Amino acid sequence: MLNFSFNDLLSYTDWEREKWRAWLLERGDQVLRIKIGEHGDGRLQTLGDLVRHIFSAEKRYVERLSGRPLTDTSTVSAEKIDEVFCFGAESRGQLREFIANFPATQWDVPQEFKIVNSSISVTPRKIIMHVVLHEVRHWAQVATFLRLNGLPGDFHDFLFSPVMGGEIKREQTKA
Repeated sequence: MLNFSFNDLLSYTDWEREKWRAWLLERGDQVLRIKIGEHGDGRLQTLGDLVRHIFSAEKRYVERLSGRPLTDTSTVSAEKIDEVFCFGAESRGQLREFIANFPATQWDVPQEFKIVNSSISVTPRKIIMHVVLHEVRHWAQVATFLRLNGLPGDFHDFLFSPVMGGEIKREQTKA
């Protein structure tokens, strides 16, 4: 059986968040106003909305699992890089604290939740896995939206991250 933990995936998304934050800061807050298309579900209009959504989901799932009221995350600016990534740091801290303190005997006990228009019975382990995979999936969308708007980024693949070690040697191209 493979042996990895939520911490490996959290470390990867921490690395990815920092890469995106630095990349976005180099280009300025206006990049968050890029429209992401008209064929969504109506909740997200801009790149900033999508980034805020990544962090909002993390925060709200921890709140659900903790039995706390859900935060209205629409008050967090989706137009200011520093503000939205500060919110992301807050949500990540709460997720890490939740994982560290959640009783080991409860990870695989299904709980009932109402999410949007659905009722779901799911374990906390599955929800936390969903939170991290949700983030990975949306960062790929961010990269696609930016590329389609003429703003290509660099490698964000797990393979190129420092998580779990390894080494990358870039070969020099001959002119």
